[in-house]
Amino acid sequence: MTVRVLIAVTHLLGAGHLTRAAALARAFAREGHETTLVTGGSPARLPDLGTVTLVQLPPVRTVGTDFRTLLDEDLEPVDAAYLERRRTLLLDTLTTVRPDILITELFPFGRRVLADEFCALIEAARGADPSPRIVCSIRDVLVPSSKASRIAEAHERVLRHYDAVLVHGDPELVPLEASWPLDEQVRPLIRYTGYVDENESPVPETRRHGIVVSGGSSAASLPLYRAALEAAQEITDRPWRILVGRSVADSNFRELRAGAPAHVAVELARPDFRTLLAGAELSVSQAGYNTTVDLLRCGVRSVLVPFEAGQETEQRLRAERLAALGLAEILPEADLSPPNLVRAIGRALSWPSSRRPAVSSDGARRTVALAESLVQSRPALHRAIDWSPLDQALDRAQDRDCPVGFWWRDDDAVADTPELDRLLGLARRYDAGIGLAVIPSGIEASLAVRLAEENKAFALVHGWSHADHAPAGEKKAEFGPHRTLDEMTAELERALHAARQLLGSRLLPVFVPPWNRIARDLVAILPGQGFRAISTFNDRMSAYPVSGLLQINTHVDPIDWHGTRSLADPALIIANLANAVERRAMGRADRGEPIGFLTHHLAHDDVIWSLCERLIAHLAARGIRFLCPDACFDLETRSQLRSNGI
Repeated sequence: MTVRVLIAVTHLLGAGHLTRAAALARAFAREGHETTLVTGGSPARLPDLGTVTLVQLPPVRTVGTDFRTLLDEDLEPVDAAYLERRRTLLLDTLTTVRPDILITELFPFGRRVLADEFCALIEAARGADPSPRIVCSIRDVLVPSSKASRIAEAHERVLRHYDAVLVHGDPELVPLEASWPLDEQVRPLIRYTGYVDENESPVPETRRHGIVVSGGSSAASLPLYRAALEAAQEITDRPWRILVGRSVADSNFRELRAGAPAHVAVELARPDFRTLLAGAELSVSQAGYNTTVDLLRCGVRSVLVPFEAGQETEQRLRAERLAALGLAEILPEADLSPPNLVRAIGRALSWPSSRRPAVSSDGARRTVALAESLVQSRPALHRAIDWSPLDQALDRAQDRDCPVGFWWRDDDAVADTPELDRLLGLARRYDAGIGLAVIPSGIEASLAVRLAEENKAFALVHGWSHADHAPAGEKKAEFGPHRTLDEMTAELERALHAARQLLGSRLLPVFVPPWNRIARDLVAILPGQGFRAISTFNDRMSAYPVSGLLQINTHVDPIDWHGTRSLADPALIIANLANAVERRAMGRADRGEPIGFLTHHLAHDDVIWSLCERLIAHLAARGIRFLCPDACFDLETRSQLRSNGI
């Protein structure tokens, strides 16, 4: 399937934002997607864009860190008419392209000075028929406003308009919350892609020799170049190469070159920078995004002088993370001087050779995959979910002195897969308990290892092999009325024993019949086989009154099993949850039974994952956490919870 992609970016100081957006555009185009890149910053030299259509808006830029004052290419302040020409061309491009997916780079987490322009684009996109998916693309580290109202405004725009926020970084190096105060409503929309590498070719293996000094694309590194030239007067036993950004004035470049000693080459930035860096003993640079990707790919020792003018914190945070990996020596910008730089270089050169850390750098490919998933997922997960039916039901239950508990069951686990990792990571992020209905005949050792690490995840017994024994034309069942009791009893015993042997204390003696169907006569046999509880689906209108057997069901499933096998209508899911709350508050269901949310991690697409996280986050914002299964299925604990109305 070919999708139409529109990426909107405006870089104001350096060209890093544009470079990253261009790398994404090339990745989309390589996969055969019709891609348009709209750039609103100063024209910059870009690698070959292939089939990408480039649209240049009337450019704006800033000087230094004054991001509130927009200037044109002649460094004159822009007026309303100039901004209107930009907006008109941007909206005309939207109309022409008719994108399936719209990506805004940085906005609404930044570029507030261009908010009118971006908001006009988003409103026009939402008014299109059909409307595109809308995605925000941000780097690993952001610079939040000191005003809480502006952060809240950014969050409100994300929740109202966006389908996802793509973070082009790796949380193992820098999680987004290290720089931006995420709230639990926005967190479900966050997707880490890994770092976006504009140069995806293999890193050459060469002999390391010499020092490479670089300063990105802006003129902000001029003090670093000058300090490096003087430091080179002291360190003469190695060759130096100083690569000067193309935004540095020609007069300054000539001055630097004229002051260079014989063992120092001063050149303009080169397209083979990665090769030069791979062959260097040491890198001296700032800590911009693209420089960080280069350092991570090459694994070269480095001295970082992070840009910190105007109270900028982005590069300092990134530098500190690299230093923690043993990849960098930090020299604060305020302490930059030739003697201090000489000492920092000496310390860095004394380290053992660096190894390339295991940080994801396939962000462009992953971005394309995530975008494709968003476009393909049907039915659409609406950007604005109406939670009011659930909230009102919970409020009424509270007014009636009926606290409502929730628990989470996920079916069909057998091994530690990427999908299970995502599931358990989601549960851990919201401090949620989760019961994994595992298939005993298929359990792999990796599942036991993983469960041992999760203190709020417990296994339940999901049949024996999840095999359908129902005759053709009847509803599927493994333990339905289609086999003898003796045959099924033997499998029950075998299932519990096998699961216990592999999972130990992480297994609860709870039987979850596949397809939530079980022969009534078999239920009475469960306690004698060592089971203390049973869990199926729907309210217990026909409960199994068996002594010593607790029943706690699930009640809401987000998957449209009989239609798209993607997400069911979110409004219906919310209504089902609200009805489950109302039934308990009105006494039409057991007040003591928590409401069960049923998922199947191996069957989820991104739109199902998104709804699950948004639901969990919404409940967490109300102070409601999914109960831990060991508490749910402990008879003594259940008695206490019942007395408290939960």
